[in-house]
Amino acid sequence: MKATLNGAALCRNSTRGSRCDQDKRKKSVPTLMGNRTRVHLLASRVHKWLALIIGAQLLIWFASGVIMSFLPIEKVRGEHLVDRDRIVAIPADVELLSASALAGRVAAPVTSMTVHMLDNRPVAELVTNKGIKLFDAATGAALPPVDAALATKIARAAWTSPQPPRATATMVRVASTEYRAALPAWRIAFADADNTSIFVAVDTGKITAVRNGTWRLYDFFWGLHIMDWKSHEDFNSWWLLGFAIGGLVLGIAGTVLLIMRWPFRRKRRLA
Repeated sequence: MKATLNGAALCRNSTRGSRCDQDKRKKSVPTLMGNRTRVHLLASRVHKWLALIIGAQLLIWFASGVIMSFLPIEKVRGEHLVDRDRIVAIPADVELLSASALAGRVAAPVTSMTVHMLDNRPVAELVTNKGIKLFDAATGAALPPVDAALATKIARAAWTSPQPPRATATMVRVASTEYRAALPAWRIAFADADNTSIFVAVDTGKITAVRNGTWRLYDFFWGLHIMDWKSHEDFNSWWLLGFAIGGLVLGIAGTVLLIMRWPFRRKRRLA
């Protein structure tokens, strides 16, 4: 009892209180180190298990991003082979029917009308709530849907090289990962080195898509990148969201570990 009182009196009577402060710090160190250790262990476990779970997908994200960045976008779109937006001017000496006369050719209300050249003649494209109708803009005659011969002619005319390769036409009625535009459409497959295909809409005669080997490679890695392995277009899936959140937590856990370990490494170097 006397020793205890003497120790207490010593702490109270000390001018600097250095001994008492040291005792307090020694008592608080185990608590602080215990909390630090628990946080360190939790961050380590989270980082380890998330790395095991989503590590493969992270590699796929990085690899697919690198590959897609290396592929020139003009080759992916086929712009180096096909001029899909080529415009042919309507000859000045061609007399066209008025817009009201052309609109009177259909029973349904016309929402829009455009006139352009198709197969060396002016064509009026009338859009109604019942579909698209084509008429000869000079005579007003209704035009039939685009057939295989005309679709092939349109595709070959858009080919940029002087001598287009041999081509075959097939009808496409169902959407796929390669083509999701207007249906039905003609698929004009060219026998070139890049296996280029030009899609021509049956109802308008317009080129709606250009696909080639470079595009197919890009689309494959795009599907892996957004984790849509079937349609290659849905980037709002729960798979993508879950792995993205996991990657974020993985990065946060790694940052916590870095912050917690950095002072100890610095102390070791100073020692």
